[in-house]
Amino acid sequence: MLMIYGNTELWESLAPEDMEALVRETDAHNTALVRSGEMVGAYGVADQAQARQVHVVDGSPVVTDGPYIEAKEYLGSFTIVDCESEERALELAAANPFARLGQIEVRPLLHEAPTDL
Repeated sequence: MLMIYGNTELWESLAPEDMEALVRETDAHNTALVRSGEMVGAYGVADQAQARQVHVVDGSPVVTDGPYIEAKEYLGSFTIVDCESEERALELAAANPFARLGQIEVRPLLHEAPTDL
């Protein structure tokens, strides 16, 4: 799983035409992953202000706004790929247009990845 983190400050720092170009490049990158057979799915997630947390207390669900994390950045989108090796996953992350703006976190999905990753 390739995870892209960001924040409102980063997204708003991009000129509209730069954001449109980034989206076009990302679409092209995702199309290449589909063609190579490595794309499982790519998803953007809503702003953290729309996130809710559920915790069961004494058998009853308690829903709160959140998360209220201390980190400046939050998950903005993620892509799940099916590739042969960790090296290939790192190559795919480096080829993502967002890698020029920020870091992309790469993690194997448990129970899906080979045990040697």
